[in-house]
Amino acid sequence: MRSDTMKKGPDRAPARAMMRATGLDDDAIGKPLVAVVHTWSNVSPCNLNLRDLANDVADGIRAAGGTPIEFNTIAVTDGMAMGTPGMRASLVSREVITDSIELAVNGHCLDAMVVLCGCDKTIPAAAMALARLDIPGVALYGGSIGHGTLGGKSITVQDVFEAVGAHGAGKMSNAELKQVETRACPGAGACGGQYTANTMAMILTTLGLSPVGFNDVPATHADKPDVARRCGALAMACLAQSRTPRQLMTREAFINAARLVAATAGSTNAALHLLAIAHEAGVQLDLEDFNAASEQTPVIADLMPAGRYSAVEMFEAGGVAAIANELRRAGMLVDTPTVTGRSLFAELDDAPPAQVAHDLVHSVDAPIKPRGGYAILYGNLAPQGCILKLAGLGQGGFTGTARVFESEEDAFAAVQNDRIQKGDFLVIRNEGPAGGPGMREMLGVTAALIGRGLGNDVALMTDGRFSGATRGFMVGHVAPEAARGGPIALLRDGDRIVIDSEARTLSTDADLDARRESWNAPPPKVTRGALAKYAQLVGSASVGAVTNGSTPYRWRTSA
Repeated sequence: MRSDTMKKGPDRAPARAMMRATGLDDDAIGKPLVAVVHTWSNVSPCNLNLRDLANDVADGIRAAGGTPIEFNTIAVTDGMAMGTPGMRASLVSREVITDSIELAVNGHCLDAMVVLCGCDKTIPAAAMALARLDIPGVALYGGSIGHGTLGGKSITVQDVFEAVGAHGAGKMSNAELKQVETRACPGAGACGGQYTANTMAMILTTLGLSPVGFNDVPATHADKPDVARRCGALAMACLAQSRTPRQLMTREAFINAARLVAATAGSTNAALHLLAIAHEAGVQLDLEDFNAASEQTPVIADLMPAGRYSAVEMFEAGGVAAIANELRRAGMLVDTPTVTGRSLFAELDDAPPAQVAHDLVHSVDAPIKPRGGYAILYGNLAPQGCILKLAGLGQGGFTGTARVFESEEDAFAAVQNDRIQKGDFLVIRNEGPAGGPGMREMLGVTAALIGRGLGNDVALMTDGRFSGATRGFMVGHVAPEAARGGPIALLRDGDRIVIDSEARTLSTDADLDARRESWNAPPPKVTRGALAKYAQLVGSASVGAVTNGSTPYRWRTSA
């Protein structure tokens, strides 16, 4: 066992003495030591149940003959940080969580691990850590929050963000806004649509890191503790059978994941995170793989933000298995290994049926939309690529007049003060991985546009990101970013910008080359601490915005 290095032999008596102080005896010390890693925090509902689930996981480990070693790491809650300077910490936290898991597990020579995660960055970080360490391990998502209800309609935090826009436009009173606020989030769990958390939880299953069906169980459902105990026992089985994450995380598994993201019109953040996970797993993956998956996979799940139903309702309709089985029937998935030791298709065969009759999952033959919910664009404004979110859109292109903003706050103020008109093309720059730093999400701006009824009449591009709850004509992850001299840095108010989703281009007819000589990089927004370190190390969004193995960046002062 790996842990023998730390605990076995006369020379390791000091380490054993310290372990005894925690309550362990000879029997417990002699067993495999299994990390129970979680991101519990009471700052938001997303990770609120993870400490309780950690106790259940520990019970499962003990029952299977192991000794659980519990520790937690950080979480940054996007839904609360959105629209504030704190949002710069969100994507950075993905790297910090991954690094901290690596350090704690390797620092104590632990034999296996179970990672409990519950929100947008903790979930990809769990997969990244499992891939990086490549020791026997299981990931478990804490589960979706239940949806709220208002006026007979299911609502989530997405509705609160959009209500802010409606309130700013005078379409909603203070009392009505308060009613949406108090009804949207009824308890523990991550945001309840096919936003980033639920998209990434589905990806954990598809990559084979979580058993089929386990992540579908909502946070407050009575079955969740049993699922957690089974994950503890499963980690011990993986250890006994020498089954490790990289054996499961094949290129085929990543392509399956990209197809499921497309079929559910899931979060565009999935591309960023899957690229980062693939980097840790040593799997070749690039943006073109996502475009191919989206072009070849129809949208068959009627899920928020563009659709009608929440993640809890998806669980009732058969969960990820129902969607995956429909894609499998159409020959759109391939069989891959999973953490249980059985293949994906074998797990799908044994998945429980839908609890209720539901029209949430459509057939591939009669899809909601003929292609997936995103497209990868290039062109003279995004030579390294960008992501167009198609969820909720029926049109194939947009031509508009640039309105350039140097930050999310400036753009949000313009929307709220009625300075954005039909036909405008908002450009929010210097919000990329290095320039932000941290590549903030623009949900506040996009939701305000929807709330004001401008969702189909304006477009937005940014070197930052969008929340999984975003809908409308939005282009994110524009690369290279402005702070590193990307073409987005050269745009000016009044420039004509064209999105052509068929030609897969984001372009302008402005003479960008003539402007480059006079361009100077903005000074770093942060010069010390974790954000400054991240800005120096982070790579392009087009390759996952990873820091591990990235070439350190030196700020350019001119073109």
